[in-house]
Amino acid sequence: MTESLTLRLPRLGARIEPVLESLLADAPLSQENERPPRLMAAMRHAVLAGGKRLRPILVMEVAELFGRQDDGVLTAAAALEFIHCYSLVHDDLPAMDDDDLRRGRPTVHKAFDEATAILAGDALLTLAFDAITADPVHEDPAVRLVLTRELSRAAGIGGMAGGQMLDLESESRARSEQEIRTLQAMKTGALLRYACRAGALLANAHEGDVDRLTRFGEIIGLAFQLADDLLDVEASAETTGKATGKDAAAGKATLVGLHGVDATRAELAKLQAEATALLQPFGEKAKPLIELADFISNRNH
Repeated sequence: MTESLTLRLPRLGARIEPVLESLLADAPLSQENERPPRLMAAMRHAVLAGGKRLRPILVMEVAELFGRQDDGVLTAAAALEFIHCYSLVHDDLPAMDDDDLRRGRPTVHKAFDEATAILAGDALLTLAFDAITADPVHEDPAVRLVLTRELSRAAGIGGMAGGQMLDLESESRARSEQEIRTLQAMKTGALLRYACRAGALLANAHEGDVDRLTRFGEIIGLAFQLADDLLDVEASAETTGKATGKDAAAGKATLVGLHGVDATRAELAKLQAEATALLQPFGEKAKPLIELADFISNRNH
């Protein structure tokens, strides 16, 4: 019997927590002088505050689909989560989205101060690349290099950071549908795409399967953003653990704002169907990933 998603997600999340905690330990590593306590406390506040752990779970699930589930996969998954958490710390700053609440708790700049939040984000970003290059991630240094390069591109100019820039610019002018899709594929989709691609690369999947899981990642990246935009329109801060209704207030361009709620839900249904069709060749082994795609599309928090 296949494990239910309600049991599987907490179990996989619990597997990644000790890895995150270990990488955020106070003891300095080789070539580090010391780890300032206030900086480490801020980094832990950013990372160890719960959350869905969606990105690392995707890495783990895809790697398991192709037969790998060891500690090296967890380290690679943790690296991706550090990138995600760093982006949240910086996005919450007054100069960006100006949020006081994240995962039901004060954001890092509120719990500490703005300067500490900036440094915590910087440190999480660089720690991610320390982790992804660790020997246990993959026995082949060439594969670790590919994972590192692709992570930098998913997080950087042509990925998440560039998408955030386009998103900020969208507050001051109208954007076409294609422009909105491009910025969302960069801001939100790039890391989710990477998660699925990295899982396949970690497990030495065949090139065709890597491409198939890359497309799956693109689909769930768009689905995640559409669901997020719906939540911003329809959900409460109590449900989501963060402020809602901010996109419309800031004048940000979204596909929900462009096409409306009903059309957005229809597109989500089409994305779910495509995701399911993509994974059919893997049979029952792909059921956890298909259920995860459904969860992403239909989540309420």
